[in-house]
Amino acid sequence: MPCTLLNLCEYDTQKLVKIKNVRLGSLKWTLNGVILMFICIMMLWNKEYQKYDPVQSSVTTKVKGVANITIPDIGEVVWDVVDYSGPYQGRNSFFVATNVIVTNQKQGKCPEVLPHGKQCQTDKDCEEGLSNQLNHGVQTGACVKLDIQKKTCEVTAWCPIENKRNPRPAILASAENFTVMIKNNIRFPAFNYIRRNILPEMKETDLKGCIYNRYKNPYCPIFRLGDIVSEAKEKFSEIAVEGGVIGIQINWDCDLNHIFHSCLPKYSFRRLDEKESNRTLYPGLNFRFARYSIVNGEQQRTLFKMYGIRFDVMVFGKAGKFSIIQLIIYIGSTLSYYALTTMFLDWLIGTGCYSKEAKQNYTERKFEVIQDQEECFLCVSFVDEDQLRVVKKSDGKYNGLRLYQAVPSQTDFNR
Repeated sequence: MPCTLLNLCEYDTQKLVKIKNVRLGSLKWTLNGVILMFICIMMLWNKEYQKYDPVQSSVTTKVKGVANITIPDIGEVVWDVVDYSGPYQGRNSFFVATNVIVTNQKQGKCPEVLPHGKQCQTDKDCEEGLSNQLNHGVQTGACVKLDIQKKTCEVTAWCPIENKRNPRPAILASAENFTVMIKNNIRFPAFNYIRRNILPEMKETDLKGCIYNRYKNPYCPIFRLGDIVSEAKEKFSEIAVEGGVIGIQINWDCDLNHIFHSCLPKYSFRRLDEKESNRTLYPGLNFRFARYSIVNGEQQRTLFKMYGIRFDVMVFGKAGKFSIIQLIIYIGSTLSYYALTTMFLDWLIGTGCYSKEAKQNYTERKFEVIQDQEECFLCVSFVDEDQLRVVKKSDGKYNGLRLYQAVPSQTDFNR
């Protein structure tokens, strides 16, 4: 009983039933043709016959440009790449300053600025020696004027404290015309293939005069900063005020087969940071650095708060080459799609598209139940054991059951 309930004593096998019908035959080959066409198109479109290897990459950059600018409290100065490039920004990145706040400072006492300082009315409102991570110095305990209407607690610090208002328009807006050369070396270790974005056919004279252009010169490795920002769908004059982050994407989609050999870089650009000031507390990008000097025996410093654009170079890609193993795997995985034709036609025959008689006839021919042929006696009559000498198997069969007959002994014949 458990064997029957759990279907453990049953075996299912496929049975081939040929239905001679013009409509079903035409529909079968039509569906098989569509599936074959789909398999071939996807194989060629996605190049499923190839073995792939991801790219390994290194990037170096070199920025060039000179700007003549006027900085408040300093005057007219000329900045070159050393001044506006800023500190090292990380792997595959470079920074270009676009705006700056300069403050000449020396050690002394001055009112703290709001909102970092505490607004006060008398000296009792200020605590001597108090400081925290938001203050620019240590409170002296005095309440002094910040402006005509407000008073804040005095601090010992580098004075005067930095002005928080960044200039508009940006002081280094001319950085739009700076250029950067991006050198990208790639390698596909599985195929032992090495290449770089400075193509072999390029000469030194070609590099000196070329500027990247998506339509006219898409493979030149020298980029104008203003073009990079515009390709990212941004305005340089706007992003230069508070700074931002721009991504330079280099995509290598290489076919290393001899007939269809192709391995060229494709550049794209996008902004990576949140540009809306009303959607983020700290928009843009900035950092500070100082230059120290001794004037009349007193140490002074010039504090620079630099706003600018950080460019992150990101390299993606893969290389493919024909592989018979990948082709066999793809073909084997797609053969199962032909089962969809059988499933659809079986469903079609089982629906109301055919008569009840045709549906029943097809079902009876497709599914058949066979019982196991076990040998047993058709019937056994009472026989005295003492008289029974031989039991002989009959040659005849009846409905899968073997017939046996009892043969009397010699004693019976003598009676």
